[in-house]
Amino acid sequence: MQDRDGRLYIAGHRGLAGSAIWRAAEDAGFTDLVGATSAEVDLRDRAATFAYLDEIRPAAMVLAAARVGGIVANDTYPAEFLSENLQIQVNVMDAAHAAGVDRLLFLGSSCIYPKFAEQPIREDSLLTGALEPTNDAYAVAKIAGIMAVQAARKQYGHRWISAMPTNLYGPGDNFDPENSHVLPALIRRFHEATQSGADEVVLWGTGTPRREFLHVDDLGRAIVHLLDVYDDPQTINVGVGDDVTIRELAETVADVVGYTGAIVQDTDRPDGTPRKLLDVSRLRALGWEPRIGLREGITSTYGWFVEHHAEARLSSR
Repeated sequence: MQDRDGRLYIAGHRGLAGSAIWRAAEDAGFTDLVGATSAEVDLRDRAATFAYLDEIRPAAMVLAAARVGGIVANDTYPAEFLSENLQIQVNVMDAAHAAGVDRLLFLGSSCIYPKFAEQPIREDSLLTGALEPTNDAYAVAKIAGIMAVQAARKQYGHRWISAMPTNLYGPGDNFDPENSHVLPALIRRFHEATQSGADEVVLWGTGTPRREFLHVDDLGRAIVHLLDVYDDPQTINVGVGDDVTIRELAETVADVVGYTGAIVQDTDRPDGTPRKLLDVSRLRALGWEPRIGLREGITSTYGWFVEHHAEARLSSR
C-alpha cells in the first residue's frame, strides 16, 4: 500500500481527472497532497518543471496533466495536441527521475488502441493496428507516455505504471458545445434547448457508435487503488465494462434534463471509432469495481452544470 503520509504530487490537479484523483486521495487518507496550476508551473517549460520537482520531492505522483479535447478539437489542432502532450510527458518524467520519484502513475487514454481493435479491448491490443485518424496525434503522444514508463522501469528500476481510462465525465468537465467531449456537450445542448424552447437538438454523426463512460470519481478511486496494488510494465484499463450507443446516451441525457423535443442526426459530422469498450477484467481481478451508474452520474453532473452555468451567466452581466 502506498504510504498515506508520503507526499503525493498530482500533476493536473485542477482538471477533470486530476481533481477527482485529488478527492479520492483525500478520502483514502493521504495527508500531504501537492499540486500546482499551469500559471504556477508550466509543465511545457523543461527548466521550470525540473525546478518544481526538485523543490517538492514527492514520494509518489500521478501525471494527469494533458491538453485534452473532443473529436473536433483533436481533429482541428493535431500539431498542438501532439507537441504539447509530448512536452509535458517528457519534462515531467525526466524531472521525476532526476528528483528520485520511485512511484509514478501515468494517466493515458483509451484512444491509444487501434480503431478496429477486437471488442472488448484488451491491453495487449496496443500497437496491433491503425489508430482512429481524428485523434491519432493525441493517441501517439499517449502511446509515447506508456513507452516512457516502460523504459524507466527497464532502465532505472522505477515502480512506474500507466493506466488507460475510458471516456470520462463528471463535475468540472468542459461543457463547450464545439470543443468538449460528447457527454458534456450533450448536457449543455439539451439544457439550452430546454431553456429556449427549441423543438430539436442536433446529434453529431449517425448515433450508432458505441461508447463506454466512467464517472471521474470512480476513476479517482481506481487510481488510488492502483497506486496501492499494481506494479507491472503493461498498462491497465480503467472502465466500467459496459457501453451504450451515442443515440441511447443522448436519449438518457434528454430525459435527465427534461427535454421533450426531437433529436435529429447530422450525418456530415464524423462518428469516430465505431465501438470502444475496454476489457477491465485485469482491474477487476485486483478488487476494484465502479460504484456510479451512468444515469446516476449524468444526473449529478447535470446538477453541477446547472449550478455553475448559472454562476457563469451571472458573473458575465
